[in-house]
Amino acid sequence: MESPRDNRVSVMMVSGLLALGLGLAAGTIPVPYVVETAGPTFNTLGQAKGSPVISVTGHETYPAKGNLDLTTVYVDGGPNGPVSLLGAFAAWLDRTKAVYPEELIYPTGTTKEEASEQGAVAMTTSKENAVASALRELKIPFGQQLQAAGLSDGSPSEGKIEPDDVFESINGKPITTLSVIQDELAAGKGKPVSVVVERAGEAVTETVTPVDNGAGRYILGVMLKYRFSFPFDVNIALDNVAGPSAGLMFSLGIIDTVTPGDLTGGKHVAGSGSISPDGVVGPIGGIGQKMQGARAGGATLFLAPAANCDDVVGHIPDGLQVVKVENLAEARSAVELAGSGQDTSGLPGCTSN
Repeated sequence: MESPRDNRVSVMMVSGLLALGLGLAAGTIPVPYVVETAGPTFNTLGQAKGSPVISVTGHETYPAKGNLDLTTVYVDGGPNGPVSLLGAFAAWLDRTKAVYPEELIYPTGTTKEEASEQGAVAMTTSKENAVASALRELKIPFGQQLQAAGLSDGSPSEGKIEPDDVFESINGKPITTLSVIQDELAAGKGKPVSVVVERAGEAVTETVTPVDNGAGRYILGVMLKYRFSFPFDVNIALDNVAGPSAGLMFSLGIIDTVTPGDLTGGKHVAGSGSISPDGVVGPIGGIGQKMQGARAGGATLFLAPAANCDDVVGHIPDGLQVVKVENLAEARSAVELAGSGQDTSGLPGCTSN
């Protein structure tokens, strides 16, 4: 005959198994978070899948030693597939990983296809900007024009500016950079401006009344992109890497490839940062994981955008010196200093406020 004690033991065992099952099931529930992990590094002076990462035709090139590594991150969650509650919690406990609410990384409703397309476009733009900034740093002339990529909702330019229009002048001033447009709109404080664009090979003049964007800045409501004409061809071949953050390291790799000497002096340098055609280094995501990946890949010097310094402090791996840079010229100087074997301790680093 079964005793009351045996019944209690059976009930407790069943309850325990049910609780364990429920706990395991709860751990697999998807949560709206994104996990970033250090990805591989790629030497912009080296090869990927047997081909040079950077190849140049139409200009003399020079062999380069050392490493100018671009850094990457793996991203789980969002359009890349769900992250489980257990996975997010485990990543939160891991100092080498970062966990963010999904909406901070991806707009609500972003599909995997959209994320992939956006990353590919950003990489294409990054490559073009890298060539432009490298040539500008080397004082090699090239053609640069601003082209309409589209219009914002409720744009004051609707019906006047069309996609692919090339901006020639504003109020009679030749448009060479975006700042020309911005300065003229700021000076006019909302007054109508005369804009000349090239459309299908013909000059078209339109008058547009700019609007306040709500932050005290006047805009034409046109999304712009640069159209370049380079004096020689630069091909950057790198599969499965997307986004704008490789721009800085592409620029440095191009400079080292088309100039005599060895920029790195054989040193192992890594970094990350977007780049504008004017050589301004912009902030990027996942810098903590990128520093981890850089150090794991053998780098001893890391170039970080100055705008990312708050994310750098407290996350620098042992053995890695981080130098903050605001533009390509500063980054080039830092690499040259390290490459010449001089003391780099005086280079600017990131400090806490």
